[in-house]
Amino acid sequence: MEALKKDRGHTIDDIYALPDGQRAELIDGEIYYMAPPGWRHQRISGKLYQVIANYIDSKSGTCQVLAAPFAVFLNEDTINYFEPDISIICDISKLDEKGCHGAPDWIIEVVSPSSKSRDYLKKMLKYDTAGVREYWIVDPDKQMVMVYEFESETVEQYSFGEDIPVGIFDGLTINVE
Repeated sequence: MEALKKDRGHTIDDIYALPDGQRAELIDGEIYYMAPPGWRHQRISGKLYQVIANYIDSKSGTCQVLAAPFAVFLNEDTINYFEPDISIICDISKLDEKGCHGAPDWIIEVVSPSSKSRDYLKKMLKYDTAGVREYWIVDPDKQMVMVYEFESETVEQYSFGEDIPVGIFDGLTINVE
């Protein structure tokens, strides 16, 4: 996904005013336009969604797995708007037709060359301070997954092909290939 920056000073109203089909995120008032994801990105994201949703269903869980485009409003402000590739929300009172209001329990981002610095730095900080419990950065080019468990303040790195334990769900491991 290619992203282009636009000047700071924007609000969520600017995101809603974008032409139909134009996707963007807003971080501290700065707009980042996003190009449509490629097939590899979509395949990885779709498989992760499927595994997580199947696990939750098998446990009769109430957590919701939502794929982009889906709005996440981390804070009660007008200068941040996120569309993570996958959001897992266990407190469904945070959900309405506009999106998730507050921190999801788990966020997964599948990075592209143009989004890496944002995913590894800006978003990671925002997600951590907002109360996201677990954050995965899946890097198809490096074939690795960074797992940030913010509650325990741990970071682990896994290669594609390894079983990755999910911190928020006991007994779930995911193998990204």
